[in-house]
Amino acid sequence: MTDSCDILISGGGIAGLTAAAVFGAAGFDVICVDPTPPVTDRDAAGSDLRTTAFLQPAHGLLQHCGLWDRLEPHAAPLQIMRIVDAGGDIPEPRVVRDFNAADISDQPFGWNLPNWLLRREMVARLHELPNVDFRPGTGTVSLFTRTAEARVGLSDGTRIRTKLVIAADGRNSPMREAAGIKVHTTRYGQKALAFAVTHPIAHENVSTEIHRSGGPFTLVPLPDWQGQPSSAIVWMERGPRAVELLNLPEAEFETAMTERSCGLFGPLKLASRRTIWPIISQSAERLSAQRVALMAEAAHVVPPIGAQGLNMSLGDLRSLLDLAQARPEGLGDAQMLEAYHKARHAEIELRVKGIDLLNRASMVEARPLRDARAAGLNALYSMPVVRKTLMQMGLGVR
Repeated sequence: MTDSCDILISGGGIAGLTAAAVFGAAGFDVICVDPTPPVTDRDAAGSDLRTTAFLQPAHGLLQHCGLWDRLEPHAAPLQIMRIVDAGGDIPEPRVVRDFNAADISDQPFGWNLPNWLLRREMVARLHELPNVDFRPGTGTVSLFTRTAEARVGLSDGTRIRTKLVIAADGRNSPMREAAGIKVHTTRYGQKALAFAVTHPIAHENVSTEIHRSGGPFTLVPLPDWQGQPSSAIVWMERGPRAVELLNLPEAEFETAMTERSCGLFGPLKLASRRTIWPIISQSAERLSAQRVALMAEAAHVVPPIGAQGLNMSLGDLRSLLDLAQARPEGLGDAQMLEAYHKARHAEIELRVKGIDLLNRASMVEARPLRDARAAGLNALYSMPVVRKTLMQMGLGVR
C-alpha cells in the first residue's frame, strides 16, 4: 500500500507534534508517525514527567497553529529567572541574582507545561486538522530519495511518497541515520532526575536554578497541585550519585532534595514518581540531505539549562515553515534544504557550545572554581547592558 503527502514527519514527540500542527494549519498535507503511542496521562506508566518551557518567541507560532488556546489554561508563566550560587562549604545561598522579564518585555520569559499534558493537547489538536494524519504506533524503517521525491517505508508495511521528510525522531534518529548524516556527541557522565514536588512557600512564577556541584538543581513553576504550590524539578548529578538518589526511600529522598534546594521553598514533598535521563550534547554535521530536513533532537541535543532545547527546535520549525511558504512549489528541493542548513547550522553550533560551557561550570567540584563561578555571576549581573543582552540571547533574539 502506498500513500502520498506533502510532508512526512518522523517522530511524535513534542517537537514532531508541534511541527504537524504548524504545517497542517498552514495548509500542507501531513503524515506524522511515531513507533510509541503518546502517553497522555500524568500517572500512567511511561508518562514523561519532564516539563517544557515555551519561551516568548514560541507564542506566535503556537497561536497561529491553534495550539495556544489549548495550552494557555494549563501554563505557568515564567516571569523571573533566579540564579543561585550555593557553592560554599555548606548548601546555602551565597549569591542570588534575579533576571526579570520586565526589564526587556511586557510579557514573561515564557510558559511552563508538563510534557505528558502537551502530548494530550497536541494530539487533540491534530485530530481537528483534516489534512493531518497522525499514526501513533507506526515508525519509519527505510528511506529512498531521488530528485523529485522521497519514499519512506513504515513499520506497518505502508510506503509513503512525499516531497519532504522532517526527521524529528530524537537523538538516535532513524531517518538521520538512513540519510547518512553523522553527529558529534559529548558525554558528561551526568544524569538528570525529573519529577514534580509540592512546597509550602509559593514560587511566585520564579524559575530557580541552584548551582553547587554535579549540575544545576532547577525548580520550574507549575500550577498548584492538590491545593499546594507545585514545581517541576530537574536535578542534574554525576551518574552514580543520580542513580543512588533515584533508589533512595521516599522520605530520605525528600530530605536530600530539600537540602539541595537550600530550603528556599520549605520542605519539598514528592508529587510524582522519579524519572531519570542521560545528559549529552550532540549536533549533526548537516541539517539536511536529499529531501530530508533534521530538526529538534535529531539535529541537536543540549543539557536542560535555560530552557534552550525545545526553543532551538522551534527555531528550526519557524525556519522550515518560512522557507516552505516562500516557495511552496519548491517544497523539499535542494534550494530549500540548503537555505535551511545555512539559516540554522551556525546558530545551533554556537548555542550547543555555549550550553556545554554553562553545564561544565555547573559541574565543578573544586572550591576555587566554585568561587570563580560565583564571582563571574556577580560580574555579569552588575552590568545592566550585559544582563539585558544575556536575557535577549536566552530568548533567541539576535
